[in-house]
Amino acid sequence: MLKGTVHSIETMGLVDGPGIRVVVFMQGCALRCQYCHNPDTWSDKGEETLEFTPEELVNKIARFRSYFERSGGGVTFSGGDPLRQPEFLKECLRLCKEKGIHTTLDTSGVGFGNYEEILKYTDLVLFDVKHITPEGYKEMTGLNIEESLKFLEACKKCNTKIWIRQVVVPGMTDSEEYMTSLGEFIKSLNNVEKVELLPYHLLGVNKYENMGIKYRLDGVPAMDKDKCKELYKLLNL
Repeated sequence: MLKGTVHSIETMGLVDGPGIRVVVFMQGCALRCQYCHNPDTWSDKGEETLEFTPEELVNKIARFRSYFERSGGGVTFSGGDPLRQPEFLKECLRLCKEKGIHTTLDTSGVGFGNYEEILKYTDLVLFDVKHITPEGYKEMTGLNIEESLKFLEACKKCNTKIWIRQVVVPGMTDSEEYMTSLGEFIKSLNNVEKVELLPYHLLGVNKYENMGIKYRLDGVPAMDKDKCKELYKLLNL
């Protein structure tokens, strides 16, 4: 029987796509981003992992329809990275579409499976840009950039709507040069509807202490929100 592992479910997400969203945080992520605030979703099975069949999970999501549909919302599969459980994810998305529920993927594009098959049932992708150069990407995440670019190619092919998200980290992704290059990178994609610059924050640092993991950006200050707004102009979109 097909089952998936879920870290947690948020029923009133307001920043995870259009409208009010049910946000399903799935277990498992290949990346080890220096600024990650959810290290408890890295492993395929966490200490308090929830298990669902696709039918069970979609029935649970559908119970909140009266909240999210009036706002133009729906469901967002996040993580971790939902693409790490491709068969389970695809079936959940398919069942959601059968019920007329708007579907969003919040992903860095690093998973398994045939991405085009998954995107057939996906209304919107929130794509997390980690870094736009191969060197910077490797330093930020520990992996090579190719898999994420492969996912973006699939989005292009399927003409999937994309919202770009970039976490702005002081000293890493906050330079004028980087922002100008990021703007050029975004222009090379099709169907980008929105771009969000997210200021790096320190929420979640305590999780590292509790899990006994060294936090690699120790000492890096939170990103100034006003500076983030100024940097947006450099994208020249």
